Amino acid sequence: QVQLVESGGGLVQAGGSLRLSCAASGGTFRNYMMAWFRQAPGKEREFVTRISRRGSTYYADFVKGRFTISRNNVKNTVYLQMNSLKPEDTALYYCAARDTLEAGTNTYEYNAWGQGTQVTVSS
Repeated sequence: QVQLVESGGGLVQAGGSLRLSCAASGGTFRNYMMAWFRQAPGKEREFVTRISRRGSTYYADFVKGRFTISRNNVKNTVYLQMNSLKPEDTALYYCAARDTLEAGTNTYEYNAWGQGTQVTVSS
């Protein structure tokens, strides 16, 4: 089972940028579908973006044009570049993985999770 560790969260002003990283270990990283989810206080965990083994990407509408997911199969790391951040992007951001060619946008489709990294965007 792969282990995931997120980093890169922090406090940023609206309009600013952050880059999150998720380092994977204990599995064959290149075989995993990787995704980012987020959870704001009092809300359900929601899908943000995913990247397949082959590098194809999919984004939630609310981050299209602002966030970019990428992966480095040599470094066993997936990244989330977040630009033009808004206060409503404030949440705990989780990295998720599943050893499969395809996976969707539901939390139950992923069987490995990191501990999360906090992103706070001030207005």
